[in-house]
Amino acid sequence: MGNGSPPGKPIAGGSRAETLIDEMKAEFPTFEILKKRHNRLQRAIHRALLVLTLGRMRTYLTQYHTVLFGKLWVPDSFDTMSDADRYILLRHERVHLRQRARMGDITMAFVYLIPFFPLGLAYGRARIEWEAYTETIRATYEVFGLPSAKLLRKHIVDRFVGPDYGWMWPFRRMVGRWFDEVIADLAAESSGSC
Repeated sequence: MGNGSPPGKPIAGGSRAETLIDEMKAEFPTFEILKKRHNRLQRAIHRALLVLTLGRMRTYLTQYHTVLFGKLWVPDSFDTMSDADRYILLRHERVHLRQRARMGDITMAFVYLIPFFPLGLAYGRARIEWEAYTETIRATYEVFGLPSAKLLRKHIVDRFVGPDYGWMWPFRRMVGRWFDEVIADLAAESSGSC
């Protein structure tokens, strides 16, 4: 995975994020990056999430990046992200674009929203996000190293078990074990390449 560059090294001729955006546009010809605040549907999703989570998910428009219908919808803060952070984010979102290509919009929406329950035990959403967050951890490792990747544990576990994704998988220890397995795999790859 990745572009073959050593961890933490910029790509010659451009930023990592710019290069990845070009790759994503080649892989997904209709791919665009659009602002959430300018879109009625994104604002409606924000309001719906406020209601569904009893006011606990307040940052959909301001902090979350969302792939929907082959587009990446971003908050205004996307423009001020560092190249490294934008690159890591784009690696995560590319996974969602590939999932969409595999499943199609209707199937992916169904899997993301329904099995087993839309809130509290959303196995389909958890599986989709596990795949994408594995890529987030891997990209963080490649850019910043294993110690930085390990620091993501609490943040990612909290996302799975908290209101950010509608309490999609409320089993903290299970999510923690998954995270630890991803880190162990990266550590094994790292020690095997020395």
